[in-house]
Amino acid sequence: MSVSEMNLTMLSEILAHPAGVRLEKLTSFAEELASSADAGEAAPKELSQATVAALLEVVQSGEGSPKLRLGIGEALGRLGDPRLNKPDEAGYWVPTELDLGPVHVGRFPVTIAEWQRFVAVGGYEDDSFWSKDGLAWRDGVRQLWPDLAARDSIKHLVVSNQPVVGVSWFEAEAYATQHNARLLSFDERMQVARGDERRPYPWGEPFGRGNANTREEVLGKPCAVGLFVRDRTPEGIADLAGNVAEWTADRIGDDCVIHPGSWEQTSMASWAKARALEPASTRVAALGFRLARDAN
Repeated sequence: MSVSEMNLTMLSEILAHPAGVRLEKLTSFAEELASSADAGEAAPKELSQATVAALLEVVQSGEGSPKLRLGIGEALGRLGDPRLNKPDEAGYWVPTELDLGPVHVGRFPVTIAEWQRFVAVGGYEDDSFWSKDGLAWRDGVRQLWPDLAARDSIKHLVVSNQPVVGVSWFEAEAYATQHNARLLSFDERMQVARGDERRPYPWGEPFGRGNANTREEVLGKPCAVGLFVRDRTPEGIADLAGNVAEWTADRIGDDCVIHPGSWEQTSMASWAKARALEPASTRVAALGFRLARDAN
């Protein structure tokens, strides 16, 4: 179907279908629209905006099975996810009161879109963003993230509104420094997830099904940030139990503390107190990071 054949009437007809059929047709419609744009045949602005609005409504509603929602989230990423803010924009941060004082916490893990901007503006080349250990790692590594991301075998991991993965602790540290930010300590991250109620998971308990992107959901990859609408705190900090594991600021020798909850792990790795150690040089498809910024 060409973009000239796609119109608002067709979109309206799709949205009139029952949920299961509607979500499949909406995903296909949005993917064709995105493919046409990639090929240089941009859709009318009104049609693009209406399609994005329809996708966003599904993402925010929690409607549909995780597998159907996975496709919806990817289509939204291809067309332009309006939820994605930059670290210099107020909507990026969620003010949070912790034991040691107020902290602004990234609403989502750092996304592919953010990371690609870091690469594009020379983040790897600017030594001022890198610590001494980070420079030693950067200058000794065989392949930087852009080289890895160019492989056909991992293109499914490079979707603009998914969390960036395959970044080492040193890369995460450099990105945080660029934005006058830092990583959360493990204890801070645990407090964020548990809240004053000392919740085992951001939504409370029990763990249940369909609440977070863990191995039980069988998606086999990261998903769009915030796609699992219950995996968020009452303040709106998302993806703390699943989707991707997260580096924290804590280092023990050559290892760093992570929260291991991710699409690759079972729910046992998702509770707020779960922790694991990984070498700072680790780069895997289930490990990303989140920014924090002191409020004062």
